[in-house]
Amino acid sequence: MLGMFFSSLKKKPDNDQFTTRRRHARRDCDRCVSVIAGKTYPVENWSMGGLQITGDDRMFTPGQKLDITMKFKLRNNIIDISHKMDVVRKTKGKISFEFTPLSQKISNNLQQVVDDYVAGKFAESHMV
Repeated sequence: MLGMFFSSLKKKPDNDQFTTRRRHARRDCDRCVSVIAGKTYPVENWSMGGLQITGDDRMFTPGQKLDITMKFKLRNNIIDISHKMDVVRKTKGKISFEFTPLSQKISNNLQQVVDDYVAGKFAESHMV
C-alpha cells in the first residue's frame, strides 16, 4: 500500500510542460485598442474567447454587459470588430472580458487578424 502511494508521487513523463484552463490561446502580439462607451483602452491580450484591457477598473463591474469595438492595425489597413462582452474579472488596472457567443462573421474577422499577423511574419522571414 505504501509502495502505491509513493509511486503515485513520482513525476510521470509528460510532453506537456504547462497545463492551462484556457480554451483559446492568448495573443499579445497584435496592435489593438478597444473602444468602450467612447473611451479608448489599450488591449493587453485577446483570444477567440475574450480580451483583457488596461484601464480604470472602477469603471467596470463583474457581470456587466458592454458593447466593445476592437480596432486592429493590420499590414495594409485597420479593421474594426464590434461585439458584446461580459466583464468577468478585474484587478488593479486590468479588466477581463468574455465574448458573448461569436457570429460566423465576427469569428472570420478575428481569424483575419491572426492570418494577417502570420502572413506578415512569414514575409519578414523571407526578406533579404
